[in-house]
Amino acid sequence: MVNAGGSGASSYPMHTNIVSTTFWVGEIFNASLADGSQVCSTYDGQWAFSHTGVNLGTTPDSADGCPGSIYGGCDGVSTGTGTNFACKTEKRDASNGFFPKSQPTPLQNPFYLDLPYDDVNDSTAFKERCQVIPWAAADNAATGVNHCADSNYSYMKNSWVKITGPNGNTCYGQIEDAGPSSGSLYHDSNFVFGSNDARPANTQFSGDSSQGAGMDVSPALNGCLGFASLDGDSDHVSWQFVDKASVPAGPWLNVVTTSGVNW
Repeated sequence: MVNAGGSGASSYPMHTNIVSTTFWVGEIFNASLADGSQVCSTYDGQWAFSHTGVNLGTTPDSADGCPGSIYGGCDGVSTGTGTNFACKTEKRDASNGFFPKSQPTPLQNPFYLDLPYDDVNDSTAFKERCQVIPWAAADNAATGVNHCADSNYSYMKNSWVKITGPNGNTCYGQIEDAGPSSGSLYHDSNFVFGSNDARPANTQFSGDSSQGAGMDVSPALNGCLGFASLDGDSDHVSWQFVDKASVPAGPWLNVVTTSGVNW
């Protein structure tokens, strides 16, 4: 069932012609990098398990990426166990609302993405977040608690983004991680919150020589937006934040993520 939603209207700044790549829960992008695995996210040390409920074991404490995290959850096609475990992406389509084709129904929203602003673990972003995140004050008022100095609370996680893809479709997703980033830059407030349609500070992970990638989207969003590649670096999108109440009906509302920071 598709839940009722809002109008899709947004007053937040529009970001146009931004390179987006694709990532997915359970992916091991680069095992030698501390941020090279989607078994965990910057907001959830057990992201793969939280998203799927699947437990095939625990990543060794000696691992560079996501040590101690439960592995086995995969927003795609999984094979193998232990050191042979692999999680690959898959093509999604509207026949089942762009949900996984070879996995159980996810426990969290399969329409997820990241932007290069980590308001919990990046010290610069954490320090400035209540000055630059447009909805921080309203969030504090709504919860009745000022979370600005609370490192166990994120203003970014679960926030909604409106994205228009190569096929002209507009789809919606929730922020569940931070990136893409060149090195340790996870506080790109000029790109993420600015009103001048800036390019990302990141200069990597892009097939467009004029700019680096500014967003990663999930397989569900990849399919919904009509990306040319399942795991490429040359698709472009336009995006803007959107308030939760304005998110319109669509498969992105069938399973909504509400969990907080989990580390």
